[in-house]
Amino acid sequence: MVSISEAYHQIIKNSVSLSSQFVDLNKATSYYLSEDVISPIHMPPFRQSAMDGYALNLHENEQYNLIGEIKAGDSRQIILNPGDAVRIFTGAPVPDSANAVIMQEKVVVDENRLKIESRISPQENIRPIGEQVQLGKIALPKGTLLTPAAIGFLSSLGIARVNITRKPSIAIVSTGNELIAPGELLERGKIYESNITMLYSALNSVNFHDIETFRVKDDYEATLELIDKLMNDYEMVIITGGISVGDYDFVGKALKELKVKELFYKVKQKPGKPLYYGKKGKTTVFGLPGNPAAALSCFYIYVRTCLELISGNKNHHLSEFKASSVNEFVKKGDRPQFLKAIFNGDTVEILEGQSSAMLQTFAIANALVFIPEEVQKINMGDVVEVIPLPV
Repeated sequence: MVSISEAYHQIIKNSVSLSSQFVDLNKATSYYLSEDVISPIHMPPFRQSAMDGYALNLHENEQYNLIGEIKAGDSRQIILNPGDAVRIFTGAPVPDSANAVIMQEKVVVDENRLKIESRISPQENIRPIGEQVQLGKIALPKGTLLTPAAIGFLSSLGIARVNITRKPSIAIVSTGNELIAPGELLERGKIYESNITMLYSALNSVNFHDIETFRVKDDYEATLELIDKLMNDYEMVIITGGISVGDYDFVGKALKELKVKELFYKVKQKPGKPLYYGKKGKTTVFGLPGNPAAALSCFYIYVRTCLELISGNKNHHLSEFKASSVNEFVKKGDRPQFLKAIFNGDTVEILEGQSSAMLQTFAIANALVFIPEEVQKINMGDVVEVIPLPV
């Protein structure tokens, strides 16, 4: 059995980024850049008006001659002598001979004459060439998450394709004779399968979509055959249930026969003690507890960390906040615990119903509260560690 910190360290140590590939920019959202993106242009590529107004060639007088108009997209150059002005619009190119833009609310126009009504400084309201990024400089560094804003920025530079770190292909396996699909007739001794649907949804919520799901009965040969096939076909295999040491828990035995390198098995924590992490070749294997709340807790703490690291997010870490507990909680046993909770910014409520088999509490939780080994009781007002959950 390993500690939480040792388990986390093993995942960080053994999670290697997948290969990279070029993709169209409009298909790159939620991926991480695998290399620096160098700007092919200055942005903006010309001196640009920051607002609707008038471009001026400044002189000592408040009066200016209005000699033309420049709209966004115009390419012609207008030459302004000192005391000349042109009507200009946001985003339009500022003539080389203009040295300020005054907003339209601060002038009075009478036919071709313009009077400014406030002081204006040289270069005011002009976006200089390369203000955002200069030609040949790094526009976005390796490891940047391609958010909609990042996609928009790269598109504004004329970039159509980017080199991203791939995300893994993922297989989810649910084990157990007792499991039946939702919608089927519920017979005595059977329960509806929830882990596959839950984990599939959890993966989608953090932008992993290349997923297939599988079910296997409590049969050793069937378990061995399925895991062997999946180890060859997928880059991550997530197995729920069958990882403990019961008479019908065959996952651990199958992984050993398939010569998967065990990096840890069992973590001193609650819920999720029977957690397995291993690797074979290109494939990462997680064996999660069969109890749904334990499986989901382990996903958020460990599996997601591994997924982020191998997908190019080298700066990933669990987000932790401090908050004041609004209620009491007495811990049973000496293991550290992850407790379902509702986080409200400055305060957090530890919820009732912390059983690893119960999802109803998890369904309304938006965070986990971490209780260290040495803490036995949380009093009202105590400051605790909070891990927000993805939404």
